[in-house]
Amino acid sequence: MVLTFDPFREFDRLAGQALGPTSGSAGAANMAMPMDLYRSGDHFVLHCDLAGVDPGSVQVDVDNHVLTIRAERSPRTDSDVQWLRRERVNGTFERRLTLGDGLDVEHITATWQDGVLTLTIPVAEAAKPRRIEIARGEDSPVLSKESQVLEGTSRPS
Repeated sequence: MVLTFDPFREFDRLAGQALGPTSGSAGAANMAMPMDLYRSGDHFVLHCDLAGVDPGSVQVDVDNHVLTIRAERSPRTDSDVQWLRRERVNGTFERRLTLGDGLDVEHITATWQDGVLTLTIPVAEAAKPRRIEIARGEDSPVLSKESQVLEGTSRPS
């Protein structure tokens, strides 16, 4: 039986957990930090939208193959503001992804551009597909007649 390689087993299992009193529910964490994930060649790419978040408040950690992204969006504190609608969630948000053994967690890179956090997660060398060379019959070691006689494997002619 062939199993497909799933480097993100239990993907986003813990994504619904949010921190802070204002974020509240699993849906709030996902709304505050929506993400896309795809594979491109020998690496995975994760884009996380964090509009209005100070890049200095973003923290990315890997511990025991669990990738954790934390970010904080501060609320407006203007005293002369009368809110008409408030849909952007404020507070501290956290997303967790369980990474599979086939990923190279030592070489994850993170970049920030225009409010989007991008993580590049390479596939480990051991998990990459590779071709196995097949030796030809004439390349295989062959016992000479002398070694066959010494080992008692030759038959008289």
